[in-house]
Amino acid sequence: MNESAGLRFRRLHRPQVITDELPEQRRKGSSTYSGKIFRVTLLSLGVLLLLPLLVIILILESPIKPEVFTLKEPPMMKACWEPNLKLREAQRLFEDQLVGPESIANIGDVLFSGTADGKIVKLVGRRIHMVTRLGKLPCGSREDEPNCGRPLGIRVGPNGTLFVADAYLGLFEVNPTTGEATRLVNGGQVVAGRKLSFINDVAVTQDGKKVYFTDSSSRWQRRDYMHLIMEATPDGRVLEYNTETKELTVVMEDMRFPNGIQLLPDEESVLVAETTMARIRRVHVAGLNKGGMDTFVDNLPGFPDNIRPSSTGGYWVAMSAVRPNPGFSMLDFLSQRPWIKKFIFKLFSQDILMKFVPRYSLVAELHDGGVCTRSFHDPNGLVAAYISEVHEHDGNLYLGSFRSPYIAKLDLSKV
Repeated sequence: MNESAGLRFRRLHRPQVITDELPEQRRKGSSTYSGKIFRVTLLSLGVLLLLPLLVIILILESPIKPEVFTLKEPPMMKACWEPNLKLREAQRLFEDQLVGPESIANIGDVLFSGTADGKIVKLVGRRIHMVTRLGKLPCGSREDEPNCGRPLGIRVGPNGTLFVADAYLGLFEVNPTTGEATRLVNGGQVVAGRKLSFINDVAVTQDGKKVYFTDSSSRWQRRDYMHLIMEATPDGRVLEYNTETKELTVVMEDMRFPNGIQLLPDEESVLVAETTMARIRRVHVAGLNKGGMDTFVDNLPGFPDNIRPSSTGGYWVAMSAVRPNPGFSMLDFLSQRPWIKKFIFKLFSQDILMKFVPRYSLVAELHDGGVCTRSFHDPNGLVAAYISEVHEHDGNLYLGSFRSPYIAKLDLSKV
């Protein structure tokens, strides 16, 4: 036997060394196999549980039919829009004594507002007095709201009466002393082929002969305002009521959530907050341009609500929500993605969605041409939240809210 053959022989018959490694490898392989079985089983159960839910979600019809629309990139929050904490200088009045004082008016030093429980109230000193109730009890729930009523816009007329826009019940003239309420326009009636479903804000000429008001939607009621915001369809209008002839006419239509309204000094046009589009439009209601419309200010850094005059000749605008830049605006993001909106409304209620709306409070003073001259902020809405209106009186701003249980008062001399 030569040397090479001997080497081959020794290699073939090399004794096997027995150690603990092989059993460990077997145990490891067995464990890995069991783990795979467990993961596959868990995944299969997950699919079996989620599949019916997904099928149900796909089958369910969304309550909204949103349209695609385009918003410009929000303006940078700088210069006049520079964030500050000035609204935190405000103080809360009547906290937990009234809810949702959407709009505010004054006769002398007496303030008037409408509340979420359907009442018109006057605020004298530290006391609240009920002037009248437009609807019927019970109040307090979403189901009760159409019968209870929801007074929103409120103005003082030339004879010292109050003109009130109730979202459901219509347009009223109220005697602030006796509480007598006269209905001028019935809510829910059909005008020019469309139903008055969401009467919102009101403006009155100096002689009281004409009253202008917004109907935010012919499809959605106030209690479904998030549906209206998300759907973003152009079914809102501006209407005119003649107090002498009792005639009711449509001034402008096909607007996306027309909200606050304010007469200009010449009374030939009104400013209208087109909330969904983050802009304010000028609608011509008299004169040579009657029937026309142009833009007063476009691409605001928030979604405008009510518009009220300022003592410097401008207009106070309350933003119901902001479009931060830098930052992220959910409504801007969703404007191009209606399918996501549909999906969201299949899963979540309006109350849940409201929790995702940032509580950033912003009000601004605008002058001719939509130029911003000053703005007041309260990031996170720590003092004043969900601001719907800014009413200026005697050197103070009174901040109404569609949701908060108080009125906020800001002394302008402190800011």
